[in-house]
Amino acid sequence: MSKSESTLNPRTKGYEFLGPPGALFITLSVPITTYALYFGCAEETGGCPPPISGQSIVNALSSWDFYKGLWDTQAVLMYLAWYAFCVVAWFILPGDWVEGVQLRNGKKQKYKINAFSTFLLTLGLTIGYIWQYGPQSFTFLYEHWVGFVTASILMSVVQGVACYAASFRNNALLALGGNTGNLIYDFFIGRELNPTVGSFDVKSFNELRPGLILWTLIDISMACEQAVRRGGRISDVTDSMWLVLIFQLWYVVDGLYNEPAILTTMDITTDGFGFMLAVGDLAWVPFVYSLQARYLVFKQKELGPVWTTAIIFVNLLGYYIFRSANGEKNDFRNGRNPKNLKYITTERGSKLLISGWWGLSRHPNYLGDLLMALAWSLPTGFDTPITYFYVVYFAVLLAHRQMRDDENCEKKYGKDWHKYTQLVPYRIIPYVY
Repeated sequence: MSKSESTLNPRTKGYEFLGPPGALFITLSVPITTYALYFGCAEETGGCPPPISGQSIVNALSSWDFYKGLWDTQAVLMYLAWYAFCVVAWFILPGDWVEGVQLRNGKKQKYKINAFSTFLLTLGLTIGYIWQYGPQSFTFLYEHWVGFVTASILMSVVQGVACYAASFRNNALLALGGNTGNLIYDFFIGRELNPTVGSFDVKSFNELRPGLILWTLIDISMACEQAVRRGGRISDVTDSMWLVLIFQLWYVVDGLYNEPAILTTMDITTDGFGFMLAVGDLAWVPFVYSLQARYLVFKQKELGPVWTTAIIFVNLLGYYIFRSANGEKNDFRNGRNPKNLKYITTERGSKLLISGWWGLSRHPNYLGDLLMALAWSLPTGFDTPITYFYVVYFAVLLAHRQMRDDENCEKKYGKDWHKYTQLVPYRIIPYVY
């Protein structure tokens, strides 16, 4: 006998993000912040931050020319072509079909794993294009920055609205946290757990392809713009730009190559797909995370061997912690324990690690993430705090995600969770937090 609709998709009783007012605030503030990080740190506005007064901001925001400048038809068409390319690549490139975790309806969603091959195809075409036509041919992302931001935000809104509307069809499996009945909140947080079109999973596709790969293309475009300004050859690019490009490229490659690992993350297993994930994947990641590369276009820095070595060490340390910790977790979840790590078994039969990296903190992978984030910003120097926005934002994001995870685990494991937190008291940073 199948579960009733009310049992399968119960009403959400609590809110996150301070409820509908908080959801509305974030829905509006994320696009505004994305634009503000450009206008507040751009060559065209005169600095980072620009020397402007409050009155000049008011004048700009009250001018029609300002809003008209946010639209760029060429950029919008190029963005749509890029998104369509990613969709076509998903369909035509080969890839394994991997099952995700078991859902509340007893089924397991299948996901096509070919993000890395999509990336390789994209990178090959990009390098071939630059090789053929020179760095000056690939600077359009820098030149049309605002238009691309607008296009990505519009795509996020369209997908958020479409997925919210589609979630009211029969047999849709809803996210436990997105079925409040409040339009603003559910649109933001995501009402349906796994929106699909046939076998095409919208959420996992957006998580790793259009925004994440575009982030790499943006960094490459920034390096090309800098090369053009310094003589026109790729060899003219500064060591600081190379560090940002290589670090972030490495991060993207690692995520795409290990695509199956996202299938056990909160984004996939717990959160619905709404405007929050859409705008994060499509706009925030490529256009905020690449701020350092864009800054180095017009504030060029040569670091020298000492600083370069120190920054590489910070990034390698962060990556080692991140990958080693995730490796321990993935091995353990797949029934392997090559390091003979200690664990406790809950009354539900679940096993929680209490040694190795996971004995030092409950989220040691977040510590690795933060160290890598710091390494991405260090090449920009210390002339402005704006290029360190990502580090601060990421720390807040990870702390909030950790609190959400702890809250869910406490509900799931009860007294066993309290026992676990006594054994592993630190949340992210051992002996600090």
